[in-house]
Amino acid sequence: MKLQKPKGTADILPAESAKWQYVEEIARAVFNDYNFKEIRTPMFESYELFSRATGETSDIVTKEMYDFMDKGGRHIALRPEGTAGAVRAYIENKLYAPEVLKPVKIWYEEPMFRYERPQSGRLRQFHQFGVECLGVKNPAIDVEVIAMADSLFRQLGISGLKLSLNTLGDMESRKAYREALIAYLEPFETQLSEDSQRRLHENPLRVLDSKEPEDVALVAGAPSILDYLNEESRAYFEEVKGLLEALDIAYVIDTNMVRGLDYYNDTIFEFMVEIDGKMLTVCGGGRYDGLVEYFDGPATAAFGFGLGIERLLMIAEKQEIEFMPEEKIDVYIAVMGKRANKVATQVTESLREQAFKVERDFSNRKLAAQFKTAEKLGAELIITLGEDEALTENITVKHNKTRKEVKTTLKALYDSFSPVFEALYEDEEF
Repeated sequence: MKLQKPKGTADILPAESAKWQYVEEIARAVFNDYNFKEIRTPMFESYELFSRATGETSDIVTKEMYDFMDKGGRHIALRPEGTAGAVRAYIENKLYAPEVLKPVKIWYEEPMFRYERPQSGRLRQFHQFGVECLGVKNPAIDVEVIAMADSLFRQLGISGLKLSLNTLGDMESRKAYREALIAYLEPFETQLSEDSQRRLHENPLRVLDSKEPEDVALVAGAPSILDYLNEESRAYFEEVKGLLEALDIAYVIDTNMVRGLDYYNDTIFEFMVEIDGKMLTVCGGGRYDGLVEYFDGPATAAFGFGLGIERLLMIAEKQEIEFMPEEKIDVYIAVMGKRANKVATQVTESLREQAFKVERDFSNRKLAAQFKTAEKLGAELIITLGEDEALTENITVKHNKTRKEVKTTLKALYDSFSPVFEALYEDEEF
């Protein structure tokens, strides 16, 4: 039997995981600057949570959900997106209670699962950063969350991003636009793709989101949502745009953007970038004021986004951004002989306890082979431990590049390696 990973999954090997850790570290720092706190929710939830949140007619529910009946007869689904679980946690843990400070600002980094054709930057198991801000409705919150995503991209060095912005208005505005859109599309119903024909009366706004060529051509002449906004929705969107302009965050209005989930209202956005001649979405989200109440929680304003980590890393690679310098170790310990093996174990652990990064040889190879390993690991210093060093407890520490040496004892090394370390760098310029 040939063992291999399932289609649409990936092994993140050590060289790659270092890049992930760097991105995670920067994201955590940015989110902390905006006072967002981490939340961790289950990888699987009830099927109903995701089907109701994302919409029974959405592609996620009809085509992509990984769902199954568990041994207790419960209908379970692997998490396809993060907002529904965050909202469930918000309600179940009563984060809406008066004593909890508002807005509730949370973020997460989680694996997601969707059964779709694996593509560049999007696998069947993929990972996202997610951000949710719940409890207060204010255009300044929409802009703060968008600005936080923008700040993250800038700190990571991602360039060429385009911020696309739209509004879906409130329920009144959306209802009026829905009727106008159906009236426009019905004469072309037979020319629409099969999926769009099904969506036309179930959720016509999703037709605007279709990537099928026949649909793209037809919706080019569709009415604009902006023409159906009521006064309140129009004023809200104008304030969002004004605040973005106050922060010098450039944007373009895309009236055909609706996002892929049914729960959005008012402001929606996507950060996109051109890669190999195609526009890719790397981050997207918006306002979803009705979702908490829909799940029997109190009426709660909310705004958030999802950001695909695999796609972010792919874009960084295309833009030749080096997230991480090559890692090096402080000390490599070359070991010769059984007696030296015990001493090497003691020295290695002592130096690690003193906060030095240390590796040693375990294979009892010839010294030349061990020194080559030290080179590959980028070791700054080398300690050679053989039978003589184990008996006399006198050792030599050598700088691997300058070849400068310092003689010391094991006892002195155990007490503090810092004086030896500093002596080897006395004449170095940093």
